[in-house]
Amino acid sequence: MMFLIRKILLLEIILIISCALAEYKNPLVVITWDYFEATEKAWQTIFREKRSSLDTIEESCTLCESLQCRTTVGFGGSPDENGETTLDALIMDGVKMDVGGVGLLRNVKNAISVARKVLENTEHSLLGGELAQNFAVEMGFKNESLETTKSLNVWQKWRKNNCQPNFWKNVKPNPSKSCGPYTPIKEDFLREKTENLPVWSQENHDTIGVIAMDTKGHIAAGTSTNGAKYKIPGRIGDSPIAGAGAYADTNVGAAAATGAGDIMMRFLPSFLAVEEMRRGATPKEAATTAVQRIAEYYPKFSGAVIALDKNGNYGAACNGLDSEEFSNGFPYYVVNTKLGKPTLKYESCIDSSFSPLVNQIL
Repeated sequence: MMFLIRKILLLEIILIISCALAEYKNPLVVITWDYFEATEKAWQTIFREKRSSLDTIEESCTLCESLQCRTTVGFGGSPDENGETTLDALIMDGVKMDVGGVGLLRNVKNAISVARKVLENTEHSLLGGELAQNFAVEMGFKNESLETTKSLNVWQKWRKNNCQPNFWKNVKPNPSKSCGPYTPIKEDFLREKTENLPVWSQENHDTIGVIAMDTKGHIAAGTSTNGAKYKIPGRIGDSPIAGAGAYADTNVGAAAATGAGDIMMRFLPSFLAVEEMRRGATPKEAATTAVQRIAEYYPKFSGAVIALDKNGNYGAACNGLDSEEFSNGFPYYVVNTKLGKPTLKYESCIDSSFSPLVNQIL
């Protein structure tokens, strides 16, 4: 009798352990660029503390905002034409297929946390500008300047250099030689601007993109950035746009994009990458398809896409990041239980010389 009882108890223990293991997934985090501290924070959150993928997105992006990663994330970087720093951020829940985003956020440093408030405390997906600032303050965030002495010095130097480079075209006076105010030129004289545009470099490649799968298999994605340096006031980039800056679906995977946002957002590369994985592509194949789609029209654009799938695979693809600065390729961090620690990976960019359908260049 005792033997039978012990056998039943043993079977129950095995069943409990089996169910627990079935529910447990190997966590995975992939982060754009060489943001080690953010990746370490993400791993602490998702693995050691066993918190959710949403928490992981928020914690890692928040750290990068406070560290002012490469001056392209958080306060004190990328001043616009008026010298003001504004922020964009997005967080997406791949379980509920719900999104929270903020664009052109003014005077509030915690962009990713404000985005999460949009996700959790509103029925909206995106808030922008000064009214997004009002929402943030109402939610308990501090109202404070995003400019620093360093960012204002960068802006003043740009002004003294006749506002070069900038994002204007088809206006007068000639935006390649002077500051505004500008007015449109007549249609007969329209001419695409092909010189003196801001260059995407180590200090101007914007977004931190984070994609994560937690121990329950729940997938989320997010971004945070202060946008493009010397942007026209009012500009919102790809980062806070679902499907452009980032996208997540727990049944498939997630992706995030970084780079020339004004171009990349026209192609929804993160959404496309997830849909390619839904069709059976590997994360690397999916990211490559998303990047190639953009390169067909803009062969000289600079940018990259990272991706992961629900099975714990990951990959990346890039275009236009083949200068001396990126001699090893596009850098991105990965961490999972197999690697055991944040591990820097490099991805060589695709050859986009094959099909310039439209020769419009950044």
